[in-house]
Amino acid sequence: MIKFFLMVNRQGQTRLSKYYEHVDINKRALLETEVSKSCLSRSSEQCSFIEYKDFKLIYRQYAALFVVVGVNDTENEMAIYEFIHNFVEVLDEYFSRVKCLVFSERLSFQASRINSQKAAHQQKEPLLEPVYLHQHSCLEK
Repeated sequence: MIKFFLMVNRQGQTRLSKYYEHVDINKRALLETEVSKSCLSRSSEQCSFIEYKDFKLIYRQYAALFVVVGVNDTENEMAIYEFIHNFVEVLDEYFSRVKCLVFSERLSFQASRINSQKAAHQQKEPLLEPVYLHQHSCLEK
């Protein structure tokens, strides 16, 4: 089960946080600081799965952004690792295709592309359908 989802920049500043279990506000700041330090201090050659307290951290780095997911011990690490990648690809697709909305800050991700995995592509299609419909309606206006 996913306990929390974080997006952190290289300076350790939290850009997005979502908790799926109640965590006190004061403890959130401490948890986010410790989690970001744990991920930022690792080299790119090290594993992206970290045992941390009573849960696991799974993270991926995209340019200057780290996406970190905290899960319980029974969760499949590779499934969460792929979930992070699909989430980032959907964000990248959404924010690069929306033409009729103006954003003050645009999220840009330099995600590595999955070339030969049809399963990942099939998982993204249902998620991207609203984006394509919105884009089509913007072009008609």
